[in-house]
Formats: sequence, C-alpha cells, structure tokens
Amino acid sequence: MSTILLVDDDLENRWALQQVLESRGYRVVLAHNGRDALRKVHAEFPELVITDLEMPEMDGGELCRRLKREAAFPDLPVVLLSSMPEPTDRGGCWTAFLRKPASIEALFDAVDRFIAVRLTCVQTPRVPEHANVVRWPAIDSRCWP
Repeated sequence: MSTILLVDDDLENRWALQQVLESRGYRVVLAHNGRDALRKVHAEFPELVITDLEMPEMDGGELCRRLKREAAFPDLPVVLLSSMPEPTDRGGCWTAFLRKPASIEALFDAVDRFIAVRLTCVQTPRVPEHANVVRWPAIDSRCWP
C-alpha cells in the first residue's frame, strides 16, 4: 500500500480527497500546512505529496522548494493543486499542477503514474539525517502487560 501525504488547509478539501484516495487503496497521511507536512514527511516517507498552493504558515510552493533541497526527498513527486493559475515566477519544482476543481480522473491519472514510477525505480534505503540514539535497551514485548 502506497502512502500519500495530503496537504491542505481546508478541512472539507482534505476530507474529500482523503476519501477518494483511500477508496483507491492508498494510505493517506494528512497535514494542514507546509510546516506540518515537513514534519510528517520525515516520519512517514510517502511515495507522493499532494498539496494546495495557498496555505497559512508555509504555502505549497515553499514546501516543494524545501523538499527538493533535502537529501532524502529530491525525487519525491509533488502534485500541486490550486484554484489559482499555475505560478510561473516561483520556479516549478513540483512534478504536476492541477487546477481546482480538478477532475477525479486527472487526479487518479497523476497519482497512479507517479507512484508507479516510484515503485518501479530502484531506490536507495532511506536513512534519517540524524540517527536516534537510544540509551535504554528495548523492552521485550512479551514481558509488557
């Protein structure tokens, strides 16, 4: 099951897109702005990001730029959704642009295509930038109440 990070500040848009994507068998992780998405992308390592353009705190364009600068995510496909025309002055670091209201068929086509490419390419193992240092030994789950 492939994981998609869905980023939108509008609760109704997130809910509707989540339902549609989950109905196709995708696992959907939600974020309400770009800053929240950056935290979740490090924890979840999604195969695809779908993001709105205009959001508070950090917009979708800035999220794309930051993802491309990180060593672990330069090839992560990003689908940018917006009711505004595609920005030309921000340097198109996203993989695809869909104008809202986008058809479900166009969204599925983009999602299926980008995830298929990611799954067929040989990928290097994902290694976190800073390894977690554990001072205590792990608890044996058989001994836990």
